[in-house]
Amino acid sequence: MNDNSMLNQPVLTERARKLKIVVWVVSVVVLGLVVAMRSPYKIPVSWEVELWIKKLPGVVALINTLVAASLLSGLWCILRKKYRAHQRFMTLALILSSLFLVCYVVYHFTMPETKFGDLDQDGKLAPDEVANVGAVRHVYLGILIAHIVAAAVSFPMILMTFVHAWTRNFEKHRKLARKIFPLWLFVAVTGPICYWMLKRYY
Repeated sequence: MNDNSMLNQPVLTERARKLKIVVWVVSVVVLGLVVAMRSPYKIPVSWEVELWIKKLPGVVALINTLVAASLLSGLWCILRKKYRAHQRFMTLALILSSLFLVCYVVYHFTMPETKFGDLDQDGKLAPDEVANVGAVRHVYLGILIAHIVAAAVSFPMILMTFVHAWTRNFEKHRKLARKIFPLWLFVAVTGPICYWMLKRYY
């Protein structure tokens, strides 16, 4: 099957209906996990496992960087009508994003929250620590909040974009992808930025 023939196949309506249900179930579950991980109570782990888990923020930043690279590669391919290559890069971006989500959930269910400016790593921000970072903390929080909001908004829509592609409804796929792609790329880029700003406080 060549690239152009992909666009001429019939829409799989029944499959789309079932996958849309899966999308919303997964979205609700993920939202529940994100809310639950804000709890101060963490799952206890052995020190050996903790040493491994503490490396996850760097791994997550690397994964997000690879997601951004995959997205840009997918964009380059679709602009040149290389549909098969576009499909592979976008699928890779989704797989990497899923891996990111697993690492993110594992880390935040087991490790205490790292606060920007907390030099002594006691989990609290003393007045002198706040004064030490100054306005940079507000910049960090602004980027972080925008990152979280964009991730929450885009997550179900990213999945829905893939549903339209997998069920061959390429007209809906294109319309939604044009709206969601910049948001997904923003999430992938701002993730590593937040990591590098927070890195010294881990």
